Amino acid sequence: MPLPVHNPFTRSRAPGQLRRALAVSLLLPLAACKVGPDFKAPAAPVASNWLESGDPSVKSANLDDRQWWTLFNDPTLNRLIDLAYHQNLTLLAAGTRVIEARATLGVAIGELYPQTQQIGAGVSYEQAPHVDASTNPTQALGNFWHASLSTQIAWELDLWGKFRRGVESADSAYLASIASYDDVLVTLLGDVATTYTGIRTLQQQLIIARENVVKQRKALQIARDRFHGGAATELDVFQAENVLAQTESAIPQLTAQLQQGEDALRVLLGLSPESLDSLLAGPQTIPVPPKDVVVGIPADLLRRRPDIRTAELNAAAQSAQIGLAKADLFPAFFLQGAFGTSAATVGTNRLSQTFSAQAIQFAFGPSFSWPVLNYGQITNNVRVQDARLQTLLIAYQNTVLTAQADVENALAAYVQGRHQVDLLKRSVAAAINALRIATDQYLLGTRDFTTVLTAEQNLYQAQTSLASAEGSWANSLTSLYRALGGGWQIREGNGFVNDATRDEMRNRTNYGGILPPADKPLPAAPGLPGPADRGPDVRAPQW
Repeated sequence: MPLPVHNPFTRSRAPGQLRRALAVSLLLPLAACKVGPDFKAPAAPVASNWLESGDPSVKSANLDDRQWWTLFNDPTLNRLIDLAYHQNLTLLAAGTRVIEARATLGVAIGELYPQTQQIGAGVSYEQAPHVDASTNPTQALGNFWHASLSTQIAWELDLWGKFRRGVESADSAYLASIASYDDVLVTLLGDVATTYTGIRTLQQQLIIARENVVKQRKALQIARDRFHGGAATELDVFQAENVLAQTESAIPQLTAQLQQGEDALRVLLGLSPESLDSLLAGPQTIPVPPKDVVVGIPADLLRRRPDIRTAELNAAAQSAQIGLAKADLFPAFFLQGAFGTSAATVGTNRLSQTFSAQAIQFAFGPSFSWPVLNYGQITNNVRVQDARLQTLLIAYQNTVLTAQADVENALAAYVQGRHQVDLLKRSVAAAINALRIATDQYLLGTRDFTTVLTAEQNLYQAQTSLASAEGSWANSLTSLYRALGGGWQIREGNGFVNDATRDEMRNRTNYGGILPPADKPLPAAPGLPGPADRGPDVRAPQW
């Protein structure tokens, strides 16, 4: 807001009036209100129980999934999770966005204080025109030097809560950035576990393929021996070679898929292409989920899933924008002032008098502005902000519904996956016995070689299907805890960026308290911004 049109350096001749104006101006904020709606979380349809809650393996007890991956009892997976948490670049980028949101909150807080503060000084050599009486009526000043020092201030009072709504919006946006970080972390933990399970599944399938190649080569040798002995035709040899080659052909494909899985794991761990043998050392077994799983109740999702918190906080931030827009419908009140000194080498005056009491000049007083004719622009901006809020409220409700569907899908996969694994284990046992009997009967001459080949193929298919089902069952548990929003709690008490990134940013820019030391506690799980989260409406500037 510009200073008043009158000369800001005119000495006031009414100190009593000045004091009264100052008192009124300082009392204005005490009567201030906040226009616009106060945010209330929308109602969202939440089921009372999960559809699978009747299954004996599904428990509705209190859920503690802070480190859900430890349920697999796999030290290698635990180590990979720890590395990903400390090294993943996507998570690190989410951490820097938290710092950005924190700095943006500091900007909003600064708006509560005088928005314009200027200090100026200048020295100039001047000559007034001799043909323009309006600038040099006496035509006797001649040339002279002029020096001045000045400070100016303009403070738009937050009478309607405009700037406090801005702080409220920035508060919610900051908390939303933390919830978004948590959501990235939940996704990362799930991706690491799923990728690791995929690697172990492929390793098992490779072991199965190689073991079946050994079996099928023995069968091929039997066929050749019987052919050379005249007890069988060459057809048996060709059929055995066909089955063997088909099984062997799966190995290059599985090897390529395994390499791709390891490449994906390297990205999650923030590693360049290098051998993962040391990280993946240990038994090449597929992680085994527990027989029972604790899932809590659907209402828990509203406080557990970071994406639901993000959706709610985004709506809260937008709700405050409505009040910020509405404030423009009302007059804006300002406190304005200027203080300085001025001297010129006119007559007997000297520049050194710039620092004397006689050179002091000041002006102070309130003013206001009111955009009366805005042609509906402000009103329509309020409508824009309100429509955006409604969109976010609907998005929140949809996020709640989607979250419940995610849990139900994962629960169904977990419960049915366990049954599938049990049935396939019986299938593998039967296939092993069938191959043994078929081979014995072929050697006795009571069965043809086709029976042996069919048994070999059935065994390989059953073992491969079992390995795939075991991997899917393990992944269903991962999907379940990802859907429940588990695992983000491990960041509590830790920084949002690692030490190297923190040092790099601090060396480049003064972050003050926004980048706290590694041992300083950080916010816990954010909820809606309230007194405990926001602090008071007016806070000290954050330098």
